[in-house]
Amino acid sequence: MNLEEIFQKGSFKLLLRTGFSNGTVRRMTLPFAEKKIWQAMVENNPIDFPFQVRRDKYDISVAMMHSVARGLDKGVISKNALNRLIETLLGNVILSERRQRAIDRLGFEPPLFILVSPGKKCNLHCTGCYACSDSHSAAKLDWDTFDRIIAEKERLWGSHFTVISGGEPFMWQDNDRDILDMALRHPSQFFLVYTNSTLITKSVAKEMAKLGNVTPAISVEGFEQQTDKRRGKGVHKRILQAMENLREVGVPFGISVTATRENADIVTSDEFNDFYFDEQCATYGWIFQYMPIGRRHTLDMMVTPQQRLEMYNRTWRTVREQKIFIADFWNSGTASSGCISAGRPGGYFYITWDGDITPCAFVPYSIGNIYDIFQRGDNLDTILHLPFFERIRQWQNEYGYAQPAENVKNWLCPCVIRDHFDVLFNAVRDTNAKPIDEEAVDALADPEYHSGMIAYGNDYDNLSSKVWDEHYMARQTVNS
Repeated sequence: MNLEEIFQKGSFKLLLRTGFSNGTVRRMTLPFAEKKIWQAMVENNPIDFPFQVRRDKYDISVAMMHSVARGLDKGVISKNALNRLIETLLGNVILSERRQRAIDRLGFEPPLFILVSPGKKCNLHCTGCYACSDSHSAAKLDWDTFDRIIAEKERLWGSHFTVISGGEPFMWQDNDRDILDMALRHPSQFFLVYTNSTLITKSVAKEMAKLGNVTPAISVEGFEQQTDKRRGKGVHKRILQAMENLREVGVPFGISVTATRENADIVTSDEFNDFYFDEQCATYGWIFQYMPIGRRHTLDMMVTPQQRLEMYNRTWRTVREQKIFIADFWNSGTASSGCISAGRPGGYFYITWDGDITPCAFVPYSIGNIYDIFQRGDNLDTILHLPFFERIRQWQNEYGYAQPAENVKNWLCPCVIRDHFDVLFNAVRDTNAKPIDEEAVDALADPEYHSGMIAYGNDYDNLSSKVWDEHYMARQTVNS
């Protein structure tokens, strides 16, 4: 049995919709759903992954179900939002006939989503911002181009999940139309919007509730002291007001955390989880370990290898013991089968406000521009064949994604820029990829940056390889 067989004829989708709508039935539905997912992800192993990788995928899937169930129990997720989430993620992602047609046409599975930053403008000025955003930034995608990206990925790939970043997405406008107008225009898409949340008023929250297909991931750096230090005095209080506005109308929201050397212990602490997931009722959380790109980039803000390993332990303990959905884009690499950049199956790529196309938000090097692609009569398929992307996907496949379980390399070090900078550097050089901003130009030419990044990757690989070898590569069975 595989995932598609579980969800066949929409029976599982109907079970979740009806079962999750009532508290008593919900508590009966969860164990059944967990059993079915265990059979699909762990017992049957439809793709040959190491046992503990399969277990990680199962654990984080179960955590997401429980996180949604808690939100429903507390009355902070509306039925409209629940139905749209189930319909989009199950009906349009897992069961999409268009995705199968895309696989048949391309010869491989297309990416699951695209990350788009439609505008660079932001009302905050955060230290170390990867996008170098500020209130004076005028760069933005026009409505028609942004609209075409979303429509085309759905038509060509059956992709119904769109991630929006910035700048501050709620500042983007073109011809008096904004992000929520775009969500209204594409009702079969589910939008995850990374936002500082300071513009989410009661009226904006109500509009999101009416749409049902938008969830904001709200940026925090810890508690009030840590958040205000990086984002500005008084920002944390505005964040808590935005969260209250969203709870009142049943819009599920999450948190987005930048982990640095200064706050790594705080953002993975029990107190942090209690505050945001229990008191503030966040449904999910994303952790992004600080990447030395963008405004005033420095390796000194990166979490140390020792901190990173402790974050790995804490994050997975939170997922397994508290059943809270929180994913670290590096430490949760096993759940995503390694690096997901460059349009990998199940992964994504990134389009900036200038139209530059990069493998991910943290790789500021591009070999194509969406305006050029559209103007010469090509479409999104063209992006998947860019030499820069193909080179990275080749490395992903060799490192583990296309390998049998016994040959998968250390997915605790999954990142092509953070953990394998020499691979990225060579790919940039050999495919003539171009820096998208001055900061990226400086980083590429800085020998200390180069050597520092390689040393960091080597240090963490040496530190984490024992965990990988003993915990992931050791022979285990379903009953072990």
